[in-house]
Amino acid sequence: MATQKVGGEVDSLCTRCKLSLAHTILAMVGPKIARVRCNTCGGEHAFRGKAGVTDRPTKAATAKAARAGTPRAEKVVISFDDQLAGKDIASAPKYSPKDTYRVDQVLHHPTFGVGLVTAVRGDKVDLTFRSDTKTLVHGRGGEPVDRPAFNPPSNKRSGPADKPMADPPPDLDMDVEAASESSPPSGD
Repeated sequence: MATQKVGGEVDSLCTRCKLSLAHTILAMVGPKIARVRCNTCGGEHAFRGKAGVTDRPTKAATAKAARAGTPRAEKVVISFDDQLAGKDIASAPKYSPKDTYRVDQVLHHPTFGVGLVTAVRGDKVDLTFRSDTKTLVHGRGGEPVDRPAFNPPSNKRSGPADKPMADPPPDLDMDVEAASESSPPSGD
C-alpha cells in the first residue's frame, strides 16, 4: 500500500457530488487522512473512504456478534383455528363498545367476523381476527347521565359596577315585571 501525504491524491466519497472521486489531501492526523478537497467540485470536507468502507465496526455488527453465541428461542405460531378450538363460537356475544370483555373471550364483530380477545388495557381490547389484530374500545356503555334542567337567567336588576344597588321596594319589582310582559315590542 502506498503511503499517503498532504498534497497527495486519494479516492474519497464527495458529499456534494455524491460520488467516489479523486480528492487532494489537505490534512492528516497521524497516519489517517482528516480533510480532503474534491478535484471535481472544489468542496472541502472530512475524509470519507469509498462507499461502504469504515474503520470501525458498526453498532449493528457488534450487537450481531454478541447475539451469535446465544441460542435464539423458537417462535411458536398458533393458527387462528387452533386458538378457537374448544371455545363455544355459536354462543359468542356480538361486539358492542358498551360491554366489557376479558382475555380469551370469543366475540362476533359485524365487520371483522369472529374474534378472540387477546389483551385488555383499560378501556381498550386487542381482538385477533382471522385476518388481523385490531384494537377496539370496550366498557364505554352505561345509562346516559341525567343533565340538569335548563334554567334561564333571572331578571335581576343591577347597578353600576363600582357601587352596590339598594334593594328596590317590593311593589316596584312587581310593576317592572308586569310592565315588561304587557308592553308592545319596540321596533329597534
